[in-house]
Order: sequence, then structure tokens, then C-alpha cells
Amino acid sequence: MDTQIIPVILAGGKGERFWPVSRCKRPKQFLSLNGSGKSLMQSTATRLLHLAGGWENLWVITSSMIAEGVREQLPDLPETNLLVEPEGKDTAPAVAWATIEIVKRYGKEAVLGFFPADHWIGDNLAYEQTLKAAAQQALKEPSIVTLGIKPNHPATGYGYIEQAEQHGAYFDLPVYRVSRFTEKPDRETAQKFIETGNYSWNSGMFIFQAGVVLDELARYAPEILNPLLQKGKDAYAELNKQSIDYALMEKTELAYVIPANFAWDDLGDWNGVERLYKKDQENVELTNHIGLDTKNSIFYTSNKDEVIVTIGLEDVVVVRDGDVTLVVNKNRTQDIKKVVKSLKNNSNLSHLL
Repeated sequence: MDTQIIPVILAGGKGERFWPVSRCKRPKQFLSLNGSGKSLMQSTATRLLHLAGGWENLWVITSSMIAEGVREQLPDLPETNLLVEPEGKDTAPAVAWATIEIVKRYGKEAVLGFFPADHWIGDNLAYEQTLKAAAQQALKEPSIVTLGIKPNHPATGYGYIEQAEQHGAYFDLPVYRVSRFTEKPDRETAQKFIETGNYSWNSGMFIFQAGVVLDELARYAPEILNPLLQKGKDAYAELNKQSIDYALMEKTELAYVIPANFAWDDLGDWNGVERLYKKDQENVELTNHIGLDTKNSIFYTSNKDEVIVTIGLEDVVVVRDGDVTLVVNKNRTQDIKKVVKSLKNNSNLSHLL
């Protein structure tokens, strides 16, 4: 294999905006939302296997709450390649601890890639070629390479990456230095970013040599790295929650971006499902739906024998799962997290989580 990447799947997310289908022990990454029959996590692992050279080089880091579910989802994953965090502390501790553990087996020269478990990718060949280009840059010089997604609308739910001058190219894919990261701008700012042509969405995918990131974490986030070096996962209790963007990517001078040329969606909420399925039909119907004067809506049931009947609705999401029915305006799906939070604070309803 010309370029090997040791892939690490970040599988600790909860996917609360897909509640009630996504629940504590059945998070979004365990769901099949793209019609493939595979869960999002299984699809992610399948995409990465070739670059990894097989299951023995694929790693997953996840939370103790869903570790058993990961084992069921990926039965071919070696147990030694499953890193179980005692508690979730966001992506910076996850990246740091996984890198420390992987260095023990492969050394500091190994090229690692970190990938969210729950993304949809539309062109696997272009995806793999982009990752190979990122790995070549990481091998050429100290680099932390992220994949940027070309924005097609002024999204306010993503971070944005501003690219500076072009630094090189691999497989006809340009590599740019990163000028800055900007977290979730308002709509007006996002529109201005897009109009410049110099911004990408932050995909949350990173490729680098292990030793480079350990050195950068020692410089910019020693409060995360040092306890993990000393105590391993026993250090989690004393770590603060921090994203890898905040802890490292916004500070390092080694950040590069390759704008992706493949279709991508983070499937952040139910509207992501509509983007996959809508095409020319009036509604997205992942169930039996009988509608009268109903349009631009999304319908889903876990039990495919159930029927949803609607009259005169527009721009709504209706989801049935077990003992819960969710009805929400499509423009308010971000607020599902607020409902989930209220359930956590209600002992009579917490079993619905």
C-alpha cells in the first residue's frame, strides 16, 4: 500500500438532535439513516478499511456507556483497538489519549487520521484520494491537515476555516495553509465568508504524524497531555472538557487544509436526512405516510408497520420511536437538544433518554 493511515473513529457523540430515535445506548452513529442498511459507524469503518490495511489497524475511541454497542456494531474490531473513555471530555482528550496509545504500537512517525463516526460521504474514491493527499503532506513536513468542505450555503452550525496561500498539491489536490478557524458565525458573517471563496466548513477530520501532534499538545495544551501521559485514562476525572479545535487547531502554526471534492454531510439533525432523500418528492417518507395537502416535511417511524397520517402540514418533522412521538418545525430541530436536557432533569421522564 502506497499510503497507510492509522484511522481512529471518534464515536463518543450522543446525536441528541436525532432524539427520540437516537438515545443514550443507541446514539446516532448506530442508526442507518442513508438507506444503505449499514449504520453510520459501520459505513465509516468500511470506508477506512482499505487505507488502514485491515481491521488490525483500525481504532475506535468511545464512551463507556456505548462501548458494548460498538463491539456489536463492529465485531471484527480487535478488542485492543477499542479505547473506552471513562467519561466524555470532548475531542481534545480523545485525540490526545488515542495518539498516546497508538504511538506505543506504531511509533511517533505513524500517520494518524481522526474521523467522526456519523458522517455521510458521497464518493468513497475521491474521499480516499483526499486522505492520501493529506497523508503525503503530513509525511513531507510537520503538519496537521484538516479536510475542508466547500460551503454551498451560509450554514451557522459549522466552524469555518480560512485558507491562506497555497502550499503545495498532491494528486492534483491543492494544500493551503490555514489562516484562521472561526467557530459557528452568524448567517450574515457566513455569507460574507462564502463570497470570498477562501473559506471551507470544518469537517472535524484531521491527519498528522503522531509525534507532531504530541509535540504541539505539549506546547499548547499541556494541561491535557501531561496527565494522560502520566496516568492514562485514569486522568480523565481531572481534565476539563475541550474540543481539539479550541485546544490545538486555533493555536498551532502547523495547520493546513485540503478543500474536499466529495459530497459530505454531517447529518447533524433531521434536516440532514432530507438533504439525502428529498430529490423531487414533496416529502421525505421513511415510513408509511398518508398526507393530504402536506409538503416539505419529514416522516420517520422505527416500526415500519406504523402509519403517520397528516392533513394540511408544511415544514414539519414527525418521528415515532417506541413510546415517544416528536413533532417539530423543521426550523427548530436544533432545539431538540433543549428538550433532551429537560428530560434529564425530570426523573419521571428520564427513561425516555
